[in-house]
Amino acid sequence: MAELVKLNAASRQYESAGPLALDQVTIGVTAGEAVAVMGASGSGKSTLLNLVAGLDRPTSGTVEVAGAELTRLSERRLALFRRTHIGIIFQFFHLLDDLTARDNVLLPAQLAGVPAGSARARAGELMEALGIADKANAYPARLSGGQRQRVAIARALINRPVLLLADEPTGAVDARTGGQVTELLRELGQGGQTLLLVTHDPALAARCAGRVVELADGCVVAHPGVRA
Repeated sequence: MAELVKLNAASRQYESAGPLALDQVTIGVTAGEAVAVMGASGSGKSTLLNLVAGLDRPTSGTVEVAGAELTRLSERRLALFRRTHIGIIFQFFHLLDDLTARDNVLLPAQLAGVPAGSARARAGELMEALGIADKANAYPARLSGGQRQRVAIARALINRPVLLLADEPTGAVDARTGGQVTELLRELGQGGQTLLLVTHDPALAARCAGRVVELADGCVVAHPGVRA
């Protein structure tokens, strides 16, 4: 299958005289593959994810997602591309407190111009599948950490992204809820969703990913093949 994500000698330096946060990283993620990126704090994991998400730009090298070279897109086109091609699950949910759970899920679809009826139907399906349909009218402050993360997952999936990014998705929930989120991500991966996952948790990586990329000091230090 074709590579959906390609980083070619991608580097990122935040200060002109400072160290490289990411140093000449070349990796690919095949469509339908689930890949975990691991490493200590400061290893470059979040920088890599931000480059793939188009939230940051490489200092040198290229980043390509679904055939689009992100480094060539204007900020406006990049925002439109991200809205329609990439779903992001954040560690700390990033839900809007003044919107209900349903409206948080719907927001990316509204921004992308999806017809209201189609968007509401899709949101209903996702919330039902994730076990939070009964929380549709609740505000984030009334939800548990696990429920908020499920809302965030539904929001990330509302526009049927070709690529799902997850940044420490179990880092802000308790162990039981973390196990449930892990199973949700595993099921998505098994269903063919391309997944790039950043985590400190070896158990999460082992459960959800077919391959692990390890970073240290901004460099790839291990790139194991797909596990049997």
